[in-house]
Amino acid sequence: MGGKQVTSEAPRETTGERSTGEPSRTEASLALSGDSTRLAQVRRFAASFLTTARGAAGVLVRVETVEAVQLIVSELVTNALRHAPGPALLGLSISDGALRIEVSDSNPVAPAARVPDPARVGQHGLEMVTALARSVSVETAATGKRVVAVVALA
Repeated sequence: MGGKQVTSEAPRETTGERSTGEPSRTEASLALSGDSTRLAQVRRFAASFLTTARGAAGVLVRVETVEAVQLIVSELVTNALRHAPGPALLGLSISDGALRIEVSDSNPVAPAARVPDPARVGQHGLEMVTALARSVSVETAATGKRVVAVVALA
């Protein structure tokens, strides 16, 4: 993902807009330490990003989409902080009417969705992400992995 990269462990936000002759693209990232107490901040960050994109880039974003994105980022960041040592990085970018959500962490093992079981308590996060996103994939990175969820905005 392009744009500025945050390397400190303190939560910091970066945002940027590119003009490259292609459709408008807005990006932001948030670095997170291994502390899962900041999930409310992650949800606010995603909602603020979409609100800014709505105003700055004229992107159509429904309230239901913002709520779905907040759930997706919360689930992906929770998994990254729970199952990987070290910091995680949340990246958001909009291009061609879709939001790309990237969560990078240091664990190279790809998450696996479990077979749906309504009697199971917990561990439904990846099932929910898969149901809400247009696509979910895992990319190998030099220092771990990146889980990518793409959400249609219109």
